[in-house]
Amino acid sequence: MTEIFNFLGNILGYLLWFFYTLINNYGVAIILFTVFTKVLMFPFSIKQQKSMAANSKMQLKLKELQKKCGNDKLKYQQEMQKLYEKEGINPASGCLTSFIPFPIMIGLFYTVQNPLQNALHLSADGIVKAIEMLKQIPGIGSTFSAQYAQIEIVKHFSALKPDLTMFSGDELNKIESFSHGFQFLGLNLLDTPLTNGDFGTFFNTNLWIIPVLCLVSSILTQYFMMKLQPGMQQQQGCMKGMLYVLPLFTAWLSCNMPAAVGFYWIISTLTGFLQTIALNIWYSPADLNAKAEAQRIALLEQQEAKVRMIPGAKKVMLEDAPKSKNTSKANVSDKKQNNKNKKTNDDYLGTKK
Repeated sequence: MTEIFNFLGNILGYLLWFFYTLINNYGVAIILFTVFTKVLMFPFSIKQQKSMAANSKMQLKLKELQKKCGNDKLKYQQEMQKLYEKEGINPASGCLTSFIPFPIMIGLFYTVQNPLQNALHLSADGIVKAIEMLKQIPGIGSTFSAQYAQIEIVKHFSALKPDLTMFSGDELNKIESFSHGFQFLGLNLLDTPLTNGDFGTFFNTNLWIIPVLCLVSSILTQYFMMKLQPGMQQQQGCMKGMLYVLPLFTAWLSCNMPAAVGFYWIISTLTGFLQTIALNIWYSPADLNAKAEAQRIALLEQQEAKVRMIPGAKKVMLEDAPKSKNTSKANVSDKKQNNKNKKTNDDYLGTKK
């Protein structure tokens, strides 16, 4: 699974490198990169919003149906299927749209985490050799995490350059240029906020703001999303607890990771929140349900109109049928009368004389 996400991160890395070459600043490139991907995924978010609105509307009807059916599960399943067909809702329609953003988000994370492989697209063999060499250097090899080794190589490039003989001259120039672009608003995005778990040095640099912003942005986003989406307020207490535990866990991770990763999480959280606001302005669940209900009623009226036309046609046919029968009887009667008159006329003319 890691290889799949890393492959996706390698593809998205071309986009991140494109934005970096325009700005030559990794922080701004992450912002542009994240915003662009959010805009790219916006149509999927609209479909997911519509699916969530439809399913939230169905929940009330399903509860009523469950009360009506009682313990008869078979009848409940049958009636539920009929209800979904009547409403024109596919319960699995939101699954795909909900799944698509997840691998992209993970791919973005791997793009930021492995810049040599996924942003600069250096040779894989050279990267492996550089990481092995990095592990042998006193003072560096014992302090860095293998998961973020590529960021460490960029961070210590000036000291490691003489030993990075596994890379070509052009590759070394790309790494050197890249290493100068991690200063953003006075923050060095290559440094780690919490070094070796030492909280005594946590506030010695201004990087403490990264985990703090991770925590605050996550909690505020979760809070306002619950206000904007009433369905989230109906979740059980344990689920609500997770909404606040996860931000704490994210903040803890951002303390022990290079600031570039935490910075990406902040931008991703904020852009996701802005996307949620935009969706609730233009595609609010109430408006979507009202529009869907109006379309359903209009469709039912069209179907009823067609049904009303069928009995009317039959009625005309039934009315015409007796009328034709009576006309035939009248014609027979007229024919008999004519024959009678003819017979009388013949007698009068002396035919029988």
